[in-house]
Parts: sequence; structure tokens; C-alpha cells
Amino acid sequence: MLMNDPVAYYPGCSLEGLAVEYDLSTRSVCHALGLSLVELEDWNCCGSTPASLYDPMLSATLAGRNLLLAQRARLKTVMTPCPGCLKALKGAIKAHALHSEAFEEALGHPYEGTVRAVSVLQLLYEKVGPNTLAHAVRWPLDGLSVVPYYGCLLTRPERSAQFDDPENPVSMDLLLEALGCVVPHFPFKTECCGATSGITRADVVARLSGRLLDMARRSGAQAIVVACPLCQQNLDLRQAQAEKAMRSRFGLPVLYLTQIIGWALGLPEQDLGLGKLVVSPFGVLPVRNRREPSHSECVENRGSPLSRG
Repeated sequence: MLMNDPVAYYPGCSLEGLAVEYDLSTRSVCHALGLSLVELEDWNCCGSTPASLYDPMLSATLAGRNLLLAQRARLKTVMTPCPGCLKALKGAIKAHALHSEAFEEALGHPYEGTVRAVSVLQLLYEKVGPNTLAHAVRWPLDGLSVVPYYGCLLTRPERSAQFDDPENPVSMDLLLEALGCVVPHFPFKTECCGATSGITRADVVARLSGRLLDMARRSGAQAIVVACPLCQQNLDLRQAQAEKAMRSRFGLPVLYLTQIIGWALGLPEQDLGLGKLVVSPFGVLPVRNRREPSHSECVENRGSPLSRG
């Protein structure tokens, strides 16, 4: 459908473990939309939070090696679905800009500093966009009320993210509206879900995630859409703990952005990993009939995807 320069794909560790469905749906959706992903050969862990706390240069070097792999492959952009990995890559870019000699010495190789890092949300928004996505939809999600949850890192910090508004981002909102979804106002779209405290302070994560789930329900949402494996885990896998903390029942499916896009594109269920979610989304996702609607039917039934109050 679309012809674009190949993009280096850095899945990161989470997408090979608990978030394998995020990896699966990301690859499937990008392929369906004509985006060419080239997985970095022999990529390594970005170091995550522990490396940055132990030694900032070690953290920058670990992430920087993946940028070096992209440079060697002559790829200008690295895309990672994980905001934590994105933060690490952005940190490596900053470290090279500020301390190029020390960075390259630690890396053991010269680095030109020409590779940029983006999230899957930014890639889809910039390379595809709401209009093109709307025309690619085969099964409109008309009337499905969902709230996008961006979390802490996806558009922050502003000086390094350089994408969307850090406090009131709308890029995911617009992509969801392009699918036909109703996107109600959600004031907690960038609040913290508890992040990595699930093991050390499960009670804190339960309360923070519970507040998000409660507000999503009060907003009239039938589901939450995320673009972060850690956020998905806290809101979906730990939803029962959040319900106990809030003394309430939510039952809200928490889908990855790529999963809900893939469903609207008509991609097979097994290519999206929807069955791996703890809270099943099949009770809220529109049933796809045997006969696929024509493109003209999709456009006629839905009108402009960019109407926004």
C-alpha cells in the first residue's frame, strides 16, 4: 500500500516475553500498511532502568550499540514499540551529542549520530497518518468507545521525545478515530500506572492502575488502548489486584494500539495475539462477518475520520 524507506526494528526484551502479542501485532500491522521493518541483527537489551541507575554511560552504550547496528545496516530510523527502550535509545543519542568521544570510546566504534529513534505510535502517525489509515480500514469500529492511555514515557520528556504534546497528546486519539472509534475525554491519559513497582510495591501499582481503570470506566470506555508493554501488564494482568484495591469491578480489556488497528484492518486473529490478553476483548470488539465490506461501504458509512471536537 505504502512505499517507505526500510525502518530498523528493535523489539526489545519485553516483546520476546510477556508482550509477544505486541511484537506479533506490530509486525503484522506494519506489513499490512506497507511499512518495511528490518529487525536489527544481534540486537541487545537496552539496559532498562537498572543500567541507567548503575552507570549512565553503560546505559548509553548498551542502547547505543543498537543505534550502531542500524548505522551499519544503513538505516536512518530505529523503531521500538517499548517506551522504555525508546527512552534508552534517546538517552544514547543525547549522550553522543554531549560526550561523543567518551561515548564512542565506550562503544568501541565510531558512530556518526545520524540514526533517529521513534515509537511505533510515531511511526504509524507520521508514515501512515489518520487519513490513509481510515481508507485502509476493512471493518470499521463504529461506536466502540475506547480511551488511549499514553503513560509516562511515550511523549516525555518533551525535549527528547519531540513528538506530540507531552501533557495532552492526541496522536493515538486521531488514529483510533480513524478506525471509527469513539474517543471520550480521558484526563488520566499521561498519568503513571505504577511502572516497574509491581514486584516491590504491588499495593502502589494496584492503586495507581485502579485509578486509571476507574476513570476509564467513568469516561464511558469499553476498552483501553496502550502502546507500552509495562502499562499493558499493569492494567490487564494486574487488573484483578486493582479491582481489589478499588473495591470495584472493571472488566476492561486493555489492547495494544497495533492489535486494535489490526482488527479494523481485517487481519487474522492469530496474527494479533488477542487471545493472549487476560481480560478478553472479544466481548467488546465488533464481530467481523463472513462477507468483508467493500471500501466504498466503509467510507460511506463513516464519513470523515478526522472530525474532532
